[in-house]
Order: sequence, then structure tokens, then C-alpha cells
Amino acid sequence: MSSPATDKSVRYFSAPGRVEIGGNHTDHQHGRVLAAAVGLEITASVTRWDSVRQGDDSSAWLRKAAETIRLVTEVPALKTALHSSDILVDLGKLEVDPAEKGTAAALVRGVAAWFVEHGYPIGGFDAALSSSIPIGAGLSSSAAFAVLVGNIFKGLFGGDVSLMEIAKAGKYAENVYFGKPCGLMDQAASSYGGLNVIDFADPEMPVVTPVRADLSGYSMCVVNTGGSHADLTPDYAAATKEMRAVATHFGKDFLSEICSDEFFSSVHKLRYLGDRANLRAIHFFADNERVLKQAAALESGDMKAFLQLVIDSGRSSLAYLQNVYSPENPQQQGLTLALALSEKILEGTGAWRVHGGGFAGTILAFVPDELNAEYERCMCAVFGNDSCHFLNIRNEGGREDRV
Repeated sequence: MSSPATDKSVRYFSAPGRVEIGGNHTDHQHGRVLAAAVGLEITASVTRWDSVRQGDDSSAWLRKAAETIRLVTEVPALKTALHSSDILVDLGKLEVDPAEKGTAAALVRGVAAWFVEHGYPIGGFDAALSSSIPIGAGLSSSAAFAVLVGNIFKGLFGGDVSLMEIAKAGKYAENVYFGKPCGLMDQAASSYGGLNVIDFADPEMPVVTPVRADLSGYSMCVVNTGGSHADLTPDYAAATKEMRAVATHFGKDFLSEICSDEFFSSVHKLRYLGDRANLRAIHFFADNERVLKQAAALESGDMKAFLQLVIDSGRSSLAYLQNVYSPENPQQQGLTLALALSEKILEGTGAWRVHGGGFAGTILAFVPDELNAEYERCMCAVFGNDSCHFLNIRNEGGREDRV
């Protein structure tokens, strides 16, 4: 039998990781975030299978090849994340497979299912993967991978798929197939690229507004403090549940639907919900507005004001949102320790805040370039080698790379 007919030209695709700069735990209340794509990326060298539909004895085999995706990688960390170095996904079977939960195959199948459901073409391909995004460093490697797959489908098979639709396909894959109850921020930041305010007031059609920023003289650094997220689901769920309980008191579903003045005039009536619920609502209202102030400071070139707003956001997360450690394990406070050390090194010159969901994981710091070496030395001495990741903003999101 002759070998399958293939498109021998190799095409290249990439999608970036992301950082959250402003708006901690605001997106799930249909609020705002300030997020950026970063220079660390996942890449794929891709060859498309072209099937012969008729007039060939091997057409059945060729059609089967055209409905198969094969992913391969030699990157050790990526092998661990993919749970294999070689993955096959049959596009003829797009239903959820419980055995695939938490795997790359689930993300591929989920993105493919979303494309088919929305009338966009898909097909089989071979992809050799590589990645510079550290696994488990809070830079949304899974979202970047899902955005990558969406861009491969779009690039190889056509379809007028928008950046937001690719982000939604990724979120759908993560929620339904991968089993991760995430919002849309990570995928949107990766898909759009650059630095953006993303407003989730209408979660079906978030508004993405680019922000012009000159961060010269400063480096963004994500510090991975370690600690597992495996037992933190109740902590994440409690933050969402308590914020929504406050909204429910006012007959609303989300805090973004409530005027902050109405909330503050009613705090004395809300203590039956628990003081932490009220504190978390206070954090939401402040951080949601702080996102706009951060964007305005960057647009006007007022770096001093921007850095102070970053610090204010971090302190609000520490005191009001209370997501820097799990109350079930108060002896492990890597995030709090990293924030304290950052303040010691950067006070008066930089900024520091909790990054992402919190309770464990990473912080984000803005470090003056002249302090990069000292900051990295201190953090790595406490949290281990390779705990610091210095980042730049990538202006392009998920894309086909022309070489």
C-alpha cells in the first residue's frame, strides 16, 4: 500500500503564556482584569494530513489518517504535562472521555468538539511540540496549549474564527473535557496577546481593550513559591461562593451588578453572611476599579502610580480577599513569605502582589533592572533554583508563525 498522501510543507504555530497584573478574583464576578501575554510560549511544527476522498484504493485508510491528530515532544517537562511523549486523538470520537481528564488529549478533543459544534472545519495533523513555559509556574500553560490547538485548526482548515472564539474553545475544553473550572481570562490573554484590560460584564462577549505601556527599566518576575494546588479546590470555591452570597443578598448573581455605594451602606445588614464574605466583596469593588486606574497610569506613563496600585492590589488580596494561604494549612505560607521578602528588597523601587488564584503558587513582582540579580538570588535561595521567571510582554497572541 502506498504511503498516505500528506502536505509535506511544515507550518509553525505558537501561543503564549500569560500573567495577571490587576484584578485578582474579579473575573468570576464578571469584573475586570489587566492581563498580558508573555514571551514564553508553546510551539508546534505541524504537517497536515490530506485525505483522498475517492478514486483511490487506499481512500478509507487515508480518511482515517485525516481524522487523527498525533502530538509528539522530546521536552521532558512537556512529556510530563502531556502524560506521554506521543499522543493520538481520534477526531471521529469527540465525546468526553472521563479517562482523559487532566490530559493534553482532553484539551485537543475539547477544542475540536467546540469547533465542530460551531460549524468550523477540523482535520488531522502531526505536530511536534516544544515549550518554554514552565509547567506549574502559574503562567497558564494549559490555556496556551488549548489556544495553540485552536490556531492550528484555523490555520490548516480555514474558518473565520475570531480571537475570542478561539479563547472560548479553549475554556470549553478546559472546563468540560480537561476538568478545570477556570474562567476565560487565561485563554483570552493568550489568544489576544499584548497587554489588555478585559471586562467580563458580558461573559459571552468580553470587551478587550489594549493598553499602551512602557515598562522599560523594569522586569516582570513571576516567583514560584512551590506548594501543591491539589487540595485547594475548597478554598477557591469558598471565595466564589462568598462573593456570590453577597450578590444574592441584593437579588443579583454577581458583584459586578451591584453599586459599591449600595454595598457599603448595607454592610451592617450583611454580617449574617460572615465577615470574610464582606471583606472579599470589599476587595472585589476596590480591585475592579483599580484595574482601570492601573491602565490609566500606564497609558500616561506614570510608573510610580502604577507600581503603587500593584502593591495596593496585593495588600488587598492579603488582607481582604485572604487568598495568600489556606486556612486549613496555616504553617505553609510561601506566598506571604515571598511577598514579605519582595517588600524588603523592592520597597520604594518596585512592586509585588499575589499572582493568579492564590493560596499557593506564585507572586508577581515588578523589579528595577538594576535589582534583577539581587532579587533572583534572594528568591532562589529561599524557594529553590529556577523559581524566578523574568518575563517580557509578547504583543502577538496565538498565531501561525511565518518562517
